[in-house]
Amino acid sequence: MLWIKALHIVFVISWFAGLFYLPRIFVNLAMETETVATERLLLMARKLYRFMSILALPAMVLGLVLLWMQYGGGEGGMKMPGWMHAKLTFVVLLLGYHHACGAILRKFEKGINQRSHKWFRWFNEVPVVMLLAVVILVVVKPF
Repeated sequence: MLWIKALHIVFVISWFAGLFYLPRIFVNLAMETETVATERLLLMARKLYRFMSILALPAMVLGLVLLWMQYGGGEGGMKMPGWMHAKLTFVVLLLGYHHACGAILRKFEKGINQRSHKWFRWFNEVPVVMLLAVVILVVVKPF
């Protein structure tokens, strides 16, 4: 179980690196006026989104394995505590954020983005707040 937990943490950290960096690329795309620079930023954003999507998959699979091992069927299963329900809610919200990033990227690719760089600066803070909440829930287990 400890190996699975360690790998889960590594993949989650790697996925979060993309969740933190992709919106920063969006900030630059929203400010950019030069075609060459825009194309370079779009290439970076596409590659990053693809890579972070690949990283999210083992993070989720390993998380589900851990859930099953801890709270799943069999004799060792037990009732899932409230903090875990809250954590899983944030995980679902983070998956939604991930997919929202994909939708935003497609808008930039089509040249139809209507949001300002200031909006993307605030959008970039969302995964930071969610990570803070998840870490507090997992470590403190407040309920």
